Amino acid sequence: MSDLKTIIPLSCLALLALGLPLTSYAESSDVIGTGNIEMTGGIPKQPIDPENPEIPVDPGPSPSTDGPLRIDFVSSFHFGHNKIEEKNRQFYANAQLFHDGTTPRGSYIQITDERSDKKGWTLQVRQEYQFRNTIIQEKEAQELKGATLSLDHGWANSVYTWETPPIVTKDTIEISELAMTQNIAIAEIGSGKGQWTIEFGASETNKNQQKNTLFPKTTPSGDAIVDPEFENQPVYGNTAIFLSVPERTEIKPVQYETELTWILAALPT
Repeated sequence: MSDLKTIIPLSCLALLALGLPLTSYAESSDVIGTGNIEMTGGIPKQPIDPENPEIPVDPGPSPSTDGPLRIDFVSSFHFGHNKIEEKNRQFYANAQLFHDGTTPRGSYIQITDERSDKKGWTLQVRQEYQFRNTIIQEKEAQELKGATLSLDHGWANSVYTWETPPIVTKDTIEISELAMTQNIAIAEIGSGKGQWTIEFGASETNKNQQKNTLFPKTTPSGDAIVDPEFENQPVYGNTAIFLSVPERTEIKPVQYETELTWILAALPT
């Protein structure tokens, strides 16, 4: 079982070349050729575009796990700067940006299963503690009490189209009970082999008939918000990932954080 913690501020592929002998006759002269072959195996951990999985991308550093059943990449959920309101307290996470010119995507997690037995796996997530800021002097006000993190519109994609895909939870995943695991996806026995992405939401350019959930984030004056960590690219919000805070909960003008644990486990035998 692989556990992967993230902090939130708001089958092997082998190439084989076969050659047939080639003989030529030309007045008692012989030509002897040489041949070589390089064998490669294993699925790279390089992150891929969740909407075009044949294309490698650069989303920046990410925690990951090792082994034949592993997590290659997981997006961090950044919510950016938000105005404190008395009502309509629903805050959308930023979309995933890239350093290589790829347009924004929904946040995603990338899983590889290169075991030979196709015994299946499960992906779960757990929130370890409530969004909080321990610098706040009033202890009762350190947490966003009753806040709920929701993940929606999850879907799987892969270049391994000949394999049976994992089943992604279709209902909105509401993480409100702390330290309690929530199911994200399950690959039943005989399925989920290869490399898969599970994206929450999608861009308008996706080719998989997924609903567009991305929108540009702007300042109160209407200017585009940019991210200096991604070459000042425009920031997009994603309506598929949102944080809901009750109206009765006091919000301070500070940064709140939480921790998620992603759990990838083989099915029991």
